[in-house]
Amino acid sequence: MKKTQNRRQFITRTTASATAALAIPQLLLANKNSKQTIIGEGEHQYEVQHDFAQLPDKYTWQTTHNVAVDAEGLIYIIHEGRQNLKDHPSIFVFDNKGKFIRAFGNQFQGGGHGIEVRKEGNEQFLYVCAYQNVKAFAKLTLKGETVWEKYAPMDSGVYRINENTKRVKRWGRDAFMPTNFAFLNDGGFLLADGYGAWCVHRYDKSGNWLSKFGSPGKGKGTFNTPHGIWIDRRSGRGELVVVCDRGNHTLQYLTLEGKYLSTLKGYGLPANLDTFKNIMLVPELHARLTLLGNDNKVIARLGDDVKGVVKQKNVDRGKPKTWVNGKFVHPHDACFDNQGNIIVAEWVATGRVSRLKKVS
Repeated sequence: MKKTQNRRQFITRTTASATAALAIPQLLLANKNSKQTIIGEGEHQYEVQHDFAQLPDKYTWQTTHNVAVDAEGLIYIIHEGRQNLKDHPSIFVFDNKGKFIRAFGNQFQGGGHGIEVRKEGNEQFLYVCAYQNVKAFAKLTLKGETVWEKYAPMDSGVYRINENTKRVKRWGRDAFMPTNFAFLNDGGFLLADGYGAWCVHRYDKSGNWLSKFGSPGKGKGTFNTPHGIWIDRRSGRGELVVVCDRGNHTLQYLTLEGKYLSTLKGYGLPANLDTFKNIMLVPELHARLTLLGNDNKVIARLGDDVKGVVKQKNVDRGKPKTWVNGKFVHPHDACFDNQGNIIVAEWVATGRVSRLKKVS
């Protein structure tokens, strides 16, 4: 639709910048006497349906990560998986009611992360990236057949020797740990190396490396975990790059060439992005979703549990019994479906996929 510290350390980092509240009312749960749980207000109210996607008994969730929706409304969920379970798929497909359809992607076990659907001519394809023990990105058909698979772009000059051949988990600014994609009008794409070199790579439509921009830093074109990336084509923008600079708790706007334009502040580990009409969706690992209007002002914050998860730490990502209905733990990715509902994948060990069904 995203940094040397691991994610668990970032979750417990100071949240001063994340909790510098933009002055909007906290969104409260409604309909307490109903079986439904409604969050949001005004034009942005949603019925919360936790555990929306149900797996067959032969499969298990192993830390859910990202989500994408195709033109027919099928939902694709990728989880990190475990390296020692090579025969277990990393990608699951569901219909718009949460019914299981198929599974594939064993090759991403131990590192499954980013997933996006892209239409190219009359066909649709999945773009998948994986970190940890996999260190790869790939283009697949919607049924899971590999079109191509690629590794660290050594021509960029930022990676340790043999980083494109050794499948060994290693963190560092000379490691390749890709996290998410953004698609360009010319058929090419951007790939964020959010956990490795903290830069953004540009590729042509055939997956050939062209250039890079960004480097480790505190902002203004440099990054601290550029985890999510998106092309903002909403009204009046043309084709602008938005990077979720997660460790700096900001969104950065840049040109396609990487020239810094502006920064949006007030987020808690923003993880990825998606847009629907003139609304931008920002899942934040600090326990909420943010909706921005076309002017990039906050119009809603959904499922907010910053107090319980981040400040008081009375919610545990590994203990589902501590999770609160209608609130989130660690939204890692979220996207709109074709009707404007929101599918949320959370970074929790047992997996948590929720649907926010629009009711207003």
